[in-house]
Amino acid sequence: MTKPEPGKLMRPQRKLRDGIHVPKVTLAHGGGGKAMRDLIDDVFVSVFDNPVLAPLEDQARVSLSELALHGDRLAFTSDSFVVDPLEFPGGDIGKLAICGTVNDLAVGGAKPLFLSCSAIIEEGVAVALLRKLARSMAEAAAAAGVAIVTGDTKVVGHGACDKLFINTSGVGVIRAGVDLGAHRAETGDAILVNGLLGDHGAAILVARGDLHLETPIESDCAALNGLIDTLLDACPEVKFIRDATRGGIATVLNEIAEASGVGIEIDERAVPLRDEVKGFCEILGLDPLYLANEGKIVLVAPAALAEKARAALASHPLGRDAAIVGHVTAGPAGRVVMQTKFGGKRVVDMLVGEQLPRIC
Repeated sequence: MTKPEPGKLMRPQRKLRDGIHVPKVTLAHGGGGKAMRDLIDDVFVSVFDNPVLAPLEDQARVSLSELALHGDRLAFTSDSFVVDPLEFPGGDIGKLAICGTVNDLAVGGAKPLFLSCSAIIEEGVAVALLRKLARSMAEAAAAAGVAIVTGDTKVVGHGACDKLFINTSGVGVIRAGVDLGAHRAETGDAILVNGLLGDHGAAILVARGDLHLETPIESDCAALNGLIDTLLDACPEVKFIRDATRGGIATVLNEIAEASGVGIEIDERAVPLRDEVKGFCEILGLDPLYLANEGKIVLVAPAALAEKARAALASHPLGRDAAIVGHVTAGPAGRVVMQTKFGGKRVVDMLVGEQLPRIC
């Protein structure tokens, strides 16, 4: 028998099943027998296929020496996705699950490597839809350079969940010399973002159709590990990075201010927003600073390196509209304020409640 390469596992000598031939998922597909195996092979294994997943053991087995090639600290994260609707302009729950988990690793300076995928499926969901969403996950994982190596499938009765919930966990390795944290912001540091804000939150609400709006807004859903690699290669002195998902950049800025015991001031005129999102927020009375993003980061960099960091972001397709939006102040500690375009200032508090539920 041929010896497997280091860090790789031999594919088991078995063929995938032919697939399932019913249009909708039934409770039998969660029962642990042939129907369940057929569903897993047909929908998930056929598109997630890779050497670590192939043995289909109860755990993925990865060489520690292979991990150590990338750094000396392990990064591990987990997230759940319950977005409604499952498909929306610019993405779907599958792409969102992959990109969201990749980004949670990348903002800590880690190279994302391996993901898990656990799906909770409501009885009656169309099998064709599941296949489509699984393909979307596989494509997003391939684009991000990660492998889906383990997972789980559960089927619940009609009404016990809303069509499909996905949990993804991710493992990555933090590169040597990188030390990112919300506690590292200091007076004078610059605050940057990598582009137009609020697109995901706006796209989800438009996709729900409750408002009968025809505004062409697409989610910014994207894996940001390539962008972050470009940034850190050019400017390793960056102190903090976080993806601005639920709660928008306002929440991230408040977290920085609280963790570092500093103040933060941003300039409304510098905050990048597309006209459609501005109009959308004006109509609905929403604040775009709190709208969710799925392809945007907030970062803190030393003032002297702010333009260098902005240029690094702008050199990548996902950072073309990067901007310096504010700076860190001496205080009051924990307070974020915005200089308005009218010349006044207003406090930007932490989001209370949920502006838009089930956006991710």
